[in-house]
Parts: sequence; structure tokens; C-alpha cells
Amino acid sequence: MTAKERYEGARMMKTLFAALCVAACVWGQEGSGPFPAVLEQDPSLPTHTVYRPKDLSQLKGQKLPIIAWGNGACVNNGLSHRNFLMEIASYGYLAIAIGPPQAAPAPGQAKQGPAPGAKGDAKQAAAGPATKSSELLDAINWAIAQNSQKGSVYQGKLDPSKIAVMGMSCGGIQALAVATDPRIKLVGIWNSGILNMPQGAGAPAMEDVHKDQLDKLHSPIFYVNGDKTDIAYENGLDDYNRITKVPAIRLSRDGVGHGGTYSQPNGGEFAKVAVAMLKWQFRGDKEAAKMFAGENCGFCQDPKWHVSTKGIK
Repeated sequence: MTAKERYEGARMMKTLFAALCVAACVWGQEGSGPFPAVLEQDPSLPTHTVYRPKDLSQLKGQKLPIIAWGNGACVNNGLSHRNFLMEIASYGYLAIAIGPPQAAPAPGQAKQGPAPGAKGDAKQAAAGPATKSSELLDAINWAIAQNSQKGSVYQGKLDPSKIAVMGMSCGGIQALAVATDPRIKLVGIWNSGILNMPQGAGAPAMEDVHKDQLDKLHSPIFYVNGDKTDIAYENGLDDYNRITKVPAIRLSRDGVGHGGTYSQPNGGEFAKVAVAMLKWQFRGDKEAAKMFAGENCGFCQDPKWHVSTKGIK
């Protein structure tokens, strides 16, 4: 075998490996909810990854709330939190993550890593250029347009009155940056919080969002962090303590660091929080509300969860 043939053989194996990874990412877990989920790159929104129930005909008139998601490290990869977002979608939601679905590079291939300081799932995911908070609004605008577009698979199947914006770490800052949009009815901040000081050299490529943004919130907000080993623990706690104008909930979990549980089967414990919160806020589910409200709340029964609330009726 010549050197050229060996090179071509190795290149083909790398390509096959990447393709198999994409297949595993796409055809892996479908979530544990009543609507097995699928992820896809819609040709009309190639800059994002869409997570939704696979068979929309099974909705039987139930409409999908819309969730726009920002990734950890602000990476341009919609697969960064796939297990977590698949789980959410399987309960009847349309979740749109910034970035196209990108498989991890084959061994030996060059890759562009995430922003410095990234940890957890975001560090493991393939990364492209830093993304912007405006891409969350792009996702929302696209979904609203699809809901009214004749011939769209989403025509009449979405609920534009129920829109959430969420994100992990750097993506959480993106969510806070756009949280003042009047269409947004719920904000979810995961392993994140606004920094108390200007970013220094070598800090993650986050947008410059200041604490006064918290005074501009108009919708309920919730924070989910790991324990004190989570580098965003103090920032998230400080944000929560400063919020006075909207209902706020904060959860932190012992034994979990900055990486969260996103890559665990069905998104792990963090996905359970997301599903319950969305059921409560967007479906009016009273049992889901009990998971957060009151001294004997559902999550309070787990000694690893610590739950704080304010402004909750």
C-alpha cells in the first residue's frame, strides 16, 4: 500500500467515524416523555439545532411552547446539551439551541476548542466561533414565523404566548441579555450568573451584561447551580439575592459541579427540574408547582437539592 493510499484510507475512516458519531447523536435517546423526540437541522434555520416531538400528529391539538437555548461556553454547536434538550422536547416542547448539530471531530483531526475556562459538557462538545445572544432571538423569530407559515410542519402547532429563554454558563448570560424581550415569559439560568467584575484577559467570551439587567426583568426567573465547586455558584446566588421585581427560584445540588448533569441519560437531575418548571409555568400543572413551592416541596425532599423561592404565590 502506498503512502497516498494509506492517507486516503485514514481520511475515509475519520469521515466514517464522524458520520457514525452524528448518527449516534441524532438517533440516540429520545427522552422519557410521552412524545419521543428528534433533533434536526432545519434548512430554513441552518444556524441552529431544533429539538421537537418526532410525530407532531400525536399532539392532538396540544400546542408546543417555545424554548430558545444558549450553550455552555457559548459554543456554536447545537448538540452540546442534546440529552437534556431531547428530554425537554419529549414532554411536548420545541427547543431550539444555538448552533448547527456538529459531531465531535475524529481522533487526530484539528478542532477549535471552547472558550477558555469552559468545563463540563460544553468543554466536551465540538465548538465553533463564539455565538451571540441575538441568535436566541433569531430562534424565537423563526419559530413564530413557522407557526403562521402555510405549509410549515409547525403551522398552528406552536404557542407563541409561551416562550422561554434559557442557557448554561456563558449561554445563561446570553439568556439574561435578551430576557427583557416582552415576548419572553420565563427565564432559566443554568450553572451561571452575572459576573461582579469586568472580564479579564483570558476570560470566557461572554457578553458584557451587568447586574442592573436584573432590575429590568419582567418574567419569572429560575437559577439552577451545582454545589460550591460550581464556578458560577456565587454569581448565581448573588443574582438571586438582588432580584426584587419578579418571582424567582434558585436550586443548587450537592455533588454536582459546573458541568451539571446535561450529558447523563435523559439529562439527569437537571432535566427533571426543567420539565417540572415548564409543566408548572406553561401547562399550569399543580403537581409540578408542588415540586418547587412550600417548605415540603418535592425537590426539598431530596437532601441533595437546596431550594429557595421569592415572590411565589
